[in-house]
Amino acid sequence: MSAVAAHPTADAGFAVYVHWPFCLAKCPYCDFNSHVRLQPPDQQRYIAAFRREIAHRAALAPGRTVSSIFFGGGTPSLMEGATVGAILDAIGAHWAVDPQCEVTLEANPTSVEAGRFRDFRAAGVNRVSLGVQALNDADLKALGRMHTAGEALAAVAIARKYFERYSFDLIYARSPAQTPALWRAELEQAIGHAAEHLSLYQLTIEPGTAFDRLFRAGKLAIPDPEAGAALYETTQEVTAKHGLPVYEISNHARPGAECRHNLVYWHYGEYAGIGPGAHGRLVTAEGRMAHSTEKRPEIWLERVEAEGHALVEDERLSAEAQGDEYLLMGLRLVEGIDPAVFAALAGRKLDGKRVASLIEEKLLMRRAGGRLAATPDGALLLDALVADLAA
Repeated sequence: MSAVAAHPTADAGFAVYVHWPFCLAKCPYCDFNSHVRLQPPDQQRYIAAFRREIAHRAALAPGRTVSSIFFGGGTPSLMEGATVGAILDAIGAHWAVDPQCEVTLEANPTSVEAGRFRDFRAAGVNRVSLGVQALNDADLKALGRMHTAGEALAAVAIARKYFERYSFDLIYARSPAQTPALWRAELEQAIGHAAEHLSLYQLTIEPGTAFDRLFRAGKLAIPDPEAGAALYETTQEVTAKHGLPVYEISNHARPGAECRHNLVYWHYGEYAGIGPGAHGRLVTAEGRMAHSTEKRPEIWLERVEAEGHALVEDERLSAEAQGDEYLLMGLRLVEGIDPAVFAALAGRKLDGKRVASLIEEKLLMRRAGGRLAATPDGALLLDALVADLAA
C-alpha cells in the first residue's frame, strides 16, 4: 500500500468498470467496443470469466476500498439481474466496498430493458444512466435507436420509481436543421424529466463508424463548427438556468449529484477495467500501470478461461505520460487541475510563460486555491489547449 499512498492522486477514489460488449444493434455513430450476436451470449460462462478477471485485478491492487462501480457497454441492461448481482458479489469478495458506493448501470430505454430495472435494483445497482439521445422519433430513427421518444420518457419514469439517482444522455448538433431554438425546447423538455444529472454530447463523426462512411460519401450533413458552438452555448445557458450547471464538458448536475464514477477518472484516480475492451489504471509496486483487455468478446472469454485474464496492454506510464493524462482528464472539469499535482506526477512544473499566455488569450483561467481551468472558449479547443500546456 505504500506505493499507492505515495501517489499524488491516491485520494481520488478507486473505481471498478465492467464492460458488457453486446448490443441488439450497432448505432451508426458509435465507436465503442460493442458487438451484435445472433445468439445471446452464455451469461453463466461470462460470469465465471468476470470472476476470474476481477480476482486477477484484485491481486494487482489489493487492499483497496471501492468507491464506485460502473456497468458500461455495449448494453449492460441486456444482462440478467442475477448476472449483475453475481459480478457485484465477486467485486465484494475481493475488495472492501464503501457503504456509499455508487453502482451505475447503463441502459437503453426500451420497454423490455426498463422491465429489468427492479431486478437491477435488487442486485445492488443504485443509479442508472439511460441512453435516450433524442426526444423526437425522426431523430431517434436517424440515430439508429430502437426506441421511440414515448418509450424513452416511460423508461425515465420507471427509473425514477426504482432509483433515487438516474441520468440520461442526449446528443445535439445532430443535423444542420437543429437550431438553437429547437434544441432549447428539447432541452427544456428533458430537464422537466431529469432528477439530478444530464449528459449532453455534441455529435462527432468517429472514424470507422457508419456515420463516418456516410459523411465521407457526402450523404450525411452535420452543423458547421460555428453552429455547433452556438448549440453548445445554448446548452450551458439552459442547464445553468435550471440548476444543472456544467461540471465537465459534456455533463451537467445539481450540486452534489455529479457522477462519482466519472469523477474518479477526471481526478486521475485508480480504476480496474474488467471485460472485453476495458481499460484500467492501477498503481502497483512497479508504478502507475495502463491496462487494456482483448476487445473481441469470444477471444477475451477464451483467454480469461485459459490464463485468468485477457490483458493485451500492461504498460508502466512514464512521469511525462501521467502528467499528460492528468491534464487531459482534469481540464475537462469546470474545477480544473491543481498545478502542484501535475508537478508531482510529471516531475516538472507547468511552464509559467505558457500559462500566462493562455490566460491572456482567455483560453485558461485561475480558480480558487491556485487551480487552473479551461474557459468556455478553451473548452471548445480542449485538445489544442492540453497539447499547448503539456509541451
